[in-house]
Amino acid sequence: METAGKQIIDQFGRVHDYLRISLTERCNLRCFYCMPEEGIALRPRSVFMNKKEIVEVAKTFVSLGVNKIRLTGGEPLVRSDVREIIQALSQLPVDLAITTNGVLVDNFIDTFKSVGLKSINVSLDSLQKEKSNRITRREYFDKIMSNINLLIKNNFHVKLNAVIIRDVNDDELIDFIEFTKYNNVHFRFIEFMPFDGNKWDWQKGVSFKEIMNTIDLKYSNSVLRLADRKNDTAKNFMIKDYFGTFAVISSVSNPFCDTCNRIRLTADGKIKNCLFSNSETDILSALRKGKDIQHLILETINNKKSFRGGMNTFEQLSDSAQRNKNRTMVAIGG
Repeated sequence: METAGKQIIDQFGRVHDYLRISLTERCNLRCFYCMPEEGIALRPRSVFMNKKEIVEVAKTFVSLGVNKIRLTGGEPLVRSDVREIIQALSQLPVDLAITTNGVLVDNFIDTFKSVGLKSINVSLDSLQKEKSNRITRREYFDKIMSNINLLIKNNFHVKLNAVIIRDVNDDELIDFIEFTKYNNVHFRFIEFMPFDGNKWDWQKGVSFKEIMNTIDLKYSNSVLRLADRKNDTAKNFMIKDYFGTFAVISSVSNPFCDTCNRIRLTADGKIKNCLFSNSETDILSALRKGKDIQHLILETINNKKSFRGGMNTFEQLSDSAQRNKNRTMVAIGG
């Protein structure tokens, strides 16, 4: 196991320097692809990381070479002490970012500005109010759109995430692209992924190839391929002379495992090596017992599978028994 240069390296030589911390399993939306219709069982606060533990764990990861931290959920902004957590983590030598559903963003603009947090991902699966409310099972569309416009106005780096699902929102692909015509946003189209409770069926999925065929049919030679950044999960594009950009995240049909640098930490202090992985490592319990968690981190990442958490075939992805061993998306943290 390699640790030279304070890096977290797996057995395939991939350096892991990007930590995604889930702050909560709670959410003020109920998106059907993320949370079961019946919700998830609420657990006592004691099973989750408190503010001090989050900061302590983050410092350990930073000491091992992590240079980017993204806060996720659930919905991270529903957590009562999220301001203090953001302020504390902003003191670390990392690029700090957040993923949110956008409902509460207006309450935190000043906090984001004060700590220099500029990168904000917002989930937006439809530009149609009625459809958005059906997908989220809540009626916050107007508030979300208002807050997206607020972020744009305040010059935040805004990424909009849309999970593309057949016969749900695949008919809006061109509308999503047109949103980038005058708005400085990066619209990302994400393939429908399997998780516990979301009734996944790849027949509902829309692949990278299908998405690009639809876009090419409309825009033809105006589609420009952009350079992808190192470790990028997305294939990036823009339409000639449009203000914003777009991308496709093809986790199912064309995964990006070879360059994966991500570590996921659940709200209850478990490391997940991959969104698709069934296995977890409990570092919170070790931390609370005063044990060294560095070796757990290094050992866990060293044992990471080469490809999609070990799920190499569509048959494995389609196996509901395997999916049920995994968490719901809301309990993983995206």
